[in-house]
Amino acid sequence: MVVVSQAAALPTAALGLFQEAAPDLWPLVAAGLAWLIPAGLTLIAAAGVPEERAWQTALAGVAAAGIGTVAFFLTGFGLAFGGIGLARGDVAGLDGLIWEWSLLGGDWGPTWGMMGLRGWALGGPAATTAAYALFAAYLPWAATAALVPLLALRGRTPALVPLLAGLLASGVLFPLGMNWVWGGGWLANLGINLGVGHGLVDFAGAGTVFLVGGAVALAGLLALVPRKPRRAAHERDLPVPLPRSHMPLLAAAGALFILAGAMGWAWASPLLILDSMWPMRGAVTVMLAAAAGALVPMAYTWFAAGRGDPLMAAKGLAAGAIAGMALGPFVQPGAALAVGALVGLLVPLATYVVNEVLRVADDTHVTSIYLLGAMAGIIALGILADGLAGDGWNQVGVGSYLGVAGQGVTGLMPAESLQQDWPGQMQAQLVGLAALFLVPFFVASLFFVPVAVVLRGVQRPGEEEAAASPVIVVPATLVAEHAVEVGRRPDPQPTGELEAMEAERP
Repeated sequence: MVVVSQAAALPTAALGLFQEAAPDLWPLVAAGLAWLIPAGLTLIAAAGVPEERAWQTALAGVAAAGIGTVAFFLTGFGLAFGGIGLARGDVAGLDGLIWEWSLLGGDWGPTWGMMGLRGWALGGPAATTAAYALFAAYLPWAATAALVPLLALRGRTPALVPLLAGLLASGVLFPLGMNWVWGGGWLANLGINLGVGHGLVDFAGAGTVFLVGGAVALAGLLALVPRKPRRAAHERDLPVPLPRSHMPLLAAAGALFILAGAMGWAWASPLLILDSMWPMRGAVTVMLAAAAGALVPMAYTWFAAGRGDPLMAAKGLAAGAIAGMALGPFVQPGAALAVGALVGLLVPLATYVVNEVLRVADDTHVTSIYLLGAMAGIIALGILADGLAGDGWNQVGVGSYLGVAGQGVTGLMPAESLQQDWPGQMQAQLVGLAALFLVPFFVASLFFVPVAVVLRGVQRPGEEEAAASPVIVVPATLVAEHAVEVGRRPDPQPTGELEAMEAERP
């Protein structure tokens, strides 16, 4: 009896230890899972680019992790969270980060903040456990912001250009967006300043990461990459083929990585107050949006082309997951399923319009994954948020909102017994969407357009394509010998050439 009781006590004791350690261990696990998202996006991009650029795409994925980490450490964290203590002084260890700059000046009040100015290189007031946790939680976000322009431009422009674009995105533009949305800046405070809903709500950074990264990448594509040629006259009446996928297994693996990574993408943040956030509903929301986003383009390609296309399905899953991460726990599961299905339906349409009508050479899916998913999620939240989650989000309506105790973020379709918040929340969503896309697009264009002018002045036609990938020269004799070795006859050579080759052999 004694042995049995001791054995039974061991699992109980282990469970108690795990529960005590869980608050410290879960943020590490969640942040680790989040790194699967940039890995998955890299795999999907590698599956869709021409084979000669797959090497460059793989290099872009690794480079983005390094660039995003270093840039966010040196400048990004300070710009993003240098004033977080003003908004979240309740988080121990962040109370020293209270320097927030605003273009509007002090007369407008501290809630119009636009840029943090403390915590550079995690020094000074940022050398705390809470600040380190904040840095680790958002590091995958910074790396993904660098990844999007790197994937779009690597191998199509001189190598220095996408590297600088990645630095600009992860070290300056993404941190500014983070400050506006998560660091106590002006977009988060639209509810306090202007009375429009709870301010911009972007639960897992769909706008802050993917709109900013996508805007930088799109500006680079328009400025630096030549448009696709028009289809020949005799081809215009023929069906448009699906985008080519030379390695469909990469697309499938990347989609599954994104599905797993979404489970930890937002939940590592120490800024979340989980008591009012319905974490499990947030997880279900992302899964349903991603699943619907995959199934609809799979069915579409099955009926349109006679076979399901793994690349299009992977793109739909990624776009649906991004939309679901914007929605988070603020909408009902059925609503998330509908949003994912809509996004999945729009993925093939957006691919066709961008590549065939606008002729933008978007083979890494900037528009059909990142921009489409982020825009759909941010707009849908303003309509479908039901008010059950997010009590006191962005310090609005703490305890009571619209006269209802405990009501959270709400749009056009509230849950039963809750009040509609229309068009207030939608106004905040649209202002945030415009700011997070237009500002990075404009700033990135100021960088890319002069670069494009310089490159066109010094680069000969065809030079860009020649430099895009390494070229390995194989002697013709080696090709011929290998062909004979594996049992295949080489192409016949002219008699004179063959005799000359034989004479040269030792």
